[in-house]
Amino acid sequence: MPRIPSSSYRLQLHAGFTFDDASRVCGYLHDLGISHVYSSPYLQAAKGSLHGYDVVDQRRVNEELGGEEGHARFCEALKSLDMGQLLDIVPNHMATGPENKYWWDVLENGSSSLFAEWFDIDWNSAEVKLQNKVLIPVLGDQYGHALNAHEIAVQYDGESFSVRYFDHRFPLAPRSLSIPLSTAARYVNVPILGFIADSLARLPAPDSTNEEVLAARHRDKTILYELLQRACKEQPDASAAIMRAVDELNNNIDALDALLNLQNYRLTYWRTADQELGYRRFFDINSLIGVRVERPRVFNATHIRVLEWLRSGELDGVRVDHPDGLRNPEQYFERLRAAAPQAWILAEKILEPHESLRTHWPIAGTTGYDFLNMCNGLLVHREGLTELSEIYANFTGETQDFDTLAHAKKLNVEHEALGSDVNRLAQLFVEICENNRDRRDYTRAEIRRAIREVAASFSVYRTYVAPERNEIVEEDGTQIRNAVEIAKTRRTDIDASLFDFIEDVLTLRARGELETEFLQRFQQFTAPVMAKGVEDTTFYCYNRMIGLNEVGGAPAGDGVSLDEFHSYCANAQAEHPKTMNTLSTHDTKRSDDVRARLAVLTEMPGRWRTALHRWSRRNQQFKTGEFPDRNTEYLLYQTLIGAWPISTERMTAYMEKAAREAKEQTSWTQQNKEFEDALRKFIEGILGSPEFVAEVESFVAGILMPGRINGLAQTLIKCTAPGVPDAYQGSELWDLRLVDPDNRGVVDYEVRRSLLAELKAGITPDQVMKRMDSGMPKLWVIYKALHLRRERPDWFGGQSDYAPLTVEGSKQPHLVAFRWGDSVAVLVPRWNVKLGAGFGSTTVELPGDRWTNLLAGEVVSGGKVRVQNLFRNFPVALLVKDTGGSDASI
Repeated sequence: MPRIPSSSYRLQLHAGFTFDDASRVCGYLHDLGISHVYSSPYLQAAKGSLHGYDVVDQRRVNEELGGEEGHARFCEALKSLDMGQLLDIVPNHMATGPENKYWWDVLENGSSSLFAEWFDIDWNSAEVKLQNKVLIPVLGDQYGHALNAHEIAVQYDGESFSVRYFDHRFPLAPRSLSIPLSTAARYVNVPILGFIADSLARLPAPDSTNEEVLAARHRDKTILYELLQRACKEQPDASAAIMRAVDELNNNIDALDALLNLQNYRLTYWRTADQELGYRRFFDINSLIGVRVERPRVFNATHIRVLEWLRSGELDGVRVDHPDGLRNPEQYFERLRAAAPQAWILAEKILEPHESLRTHWPIAGTTGYDFLNMCNGLLVHREGLTELSEIYANFTGETQDFDTLAHAKKLNVEHEALGSDVNRLAQLFVEICENNRDRRDYTRAEIRRAIREVAASFSVYRTYVAPERNEIVEEDGTQIRNAVEIAKTRRTDIDASLFDFIEDVLTLRARGELETEFLQRFQQFTAPVMAKGVEDTTFYCYNRMIGLNEVGGAPAGDGVSLDEFHSYCANAQAEHPKTMNTLSTHDTKRSDDVRARLAVLTEMPGRWRTALHRWSRRNQQFKTGEFPDRNTEYLLYQTLIGAWPISTERMTAYMEKAAREAKEQTSWTQQNKEFEDALRKFIEGILGSPEFVAEVESFVAGILMPGRINGLAQTLIKCTAPGVPDAYQGSELWDLRLVDPDNRGVVDYEVRRSLLAELKAGITPDQVMKRMDSGMPKLWVIYKALHLRRERPDWFGGQSDYAPLTVEGSKQPHLVAFRWGDSVAVLVPRWNVKLGAGFGSTTVELPGDRWTNLLAGEVVSGGKVRVQNLFRNFPVALLVKDTGGSDASI
């Protein structure tokens, strides 16, 4: 029976941190108060994977992590501590390559592969050259150039054939093997070689769809391969003759080209993927191919191990990666829920501001980006953000508002990285129009432009219209209508009736088989448009206050009010009480403590303006011409403030990645060496300047304590708000890491064990505060709050209701205060710089007679209590109803 979690802790598993390493950490996590380990994907991934999302076999445990034996030890370690486990699973895609035997079989056998139904491949491409072929965009140059340079070759290792291109390897189609085998048969008196060559040539064509024919083809192919291996083992001359035939083939460019043209794939220049790729990917990553998990047989085959673990109790739940990439997320969750009725199921669903998780989905909630952004908005100061907008515009000269910029970046991504997806949608819509005499005169070019414009105009990741149930909810209808209206106003050069027809298809007013296919593929498409265009591009271009640039966030927003925060928490408790609350993940752009420190800038925009201009003047000497540009420079200075102290190496790596993601001065696919060299030189120059470094240190010292109080505040909120608190590995101490791979580094658990041992041995809050630089206060908050949740789960939900506490006084906007029934009260400050001397006479109403402040070690009398007194010995307060006697009171 799955266990109800009280908290979770994310561990990133890879060859450098295996199951056994994780097992050794479990005791520490249990002592910290964690109930569940939240593991990164650990089904078999591509060799050397550092994250596990490039799965190649869902039926095996990753050998690099310790395989089945290591996994068993890890599960036993958790069981011995009465801890549970949540596993990150990847239903949307798999990695390509020879390690993926299912993909290998598809490349070998084409659409007649037993696994062809697994992958989202367009076998009937409008491009004649790609019909019944998979485009493989791996070549570093044009195909003919690579062939003439002998970079592509057939290889025979004595047992099997393959095509080699540097480190890439591909299978040969069975019928094409007749070419080298028939040549080999002429060189040696081994009759069976000729028989095998002729038999392979007579295999049914790979585009057959008859199941009996497919089964017979697979049987015959397997037998012929076995005969070939036996013949080569028994008669060495046969193997030598094959080697000779292969060598001749590789030295005859025309013959090799003819053989390659017989394959079920087409090797091509890597740049062709943007426009001609015939399979759905994970975003724009060619090596991650979409899986047709909506098909029951594929679902069952790819979930067999996960469901075994859920049923046996080795897993209590799963985190579903990128559900928006699935054809029908709701159907997927229903199928998963039916197979695991009691499991804790979470979706990595990115909710945009004012978007809600569908209440009818049979899941516990999201992975917490919505909560993260609530905390982000809660800590920033509204008036300060307004002033930062002016500072940013004046310094950089950037005048585009965020929405306009995001729209332009989404269009750019659709033109380039996602061009092949647009083309596939356009082909579908051309066919739809061709079947409708009132619509058939729309051109392919204008259809393509219209599709791009509508997709770029969505304000959410996707809609969830269900044509098989003839179902469209009001929220989806509104999103579609709004997107179409925006598209019309932006592209008045396109016939408005074309946009109207697209709306008809997307809202089920125009029905048909092709219309259904277009609708479902379009819904899968808008998520990568949002992800690549906004979070992976615009978030690196719009740098007003970079702490707000998080997935699902509102970089141009003006913060979150107390009423908005309390309303969010009340809704979470009512609709998804077991959703996940997080502040940092393996995908966040910046860790929670970096963002907490940056939020302080919104309280002191004048000081930020002065420092920004002074630093820019001082560092002009390190520029190369106009590089780096002012926008990049602005981002760099805010990053320095948020992550300080930071090495030149880390800063250079981060800024190089940020600049390439922004795609303004340089990019991953078209690197501007002049700009990147200038940026590197600039960073080395400023961080090599003692005067500049001293100024940065002085500035950070002035905001260090307010930033840390922000960190403690959001940490306590996370641990006590409705939902299940999650900690990202290592974040229980001050964590100043940036986006991956920076945030996936080694975590020093010995330091953490040592600090936790001191807390367990008995230490006063005053002593904890004296260890501020070590991060002990953050560890203390987590330790006390998580133990309380583990020991008294009934106090957080169940019979207890979430409610704001009544606060009175002039400093009321500075206090976040809520309670769980009459058992738990939580109070944290915000805007600590503007708070000045403190809360003065501001009071909070605590129901009942006596409360114990677990963080300050004091007993508090109920009634109206001066807030200032609650923070006398510790910056945040966690109070529980006191049932014992004590003379200490406030």
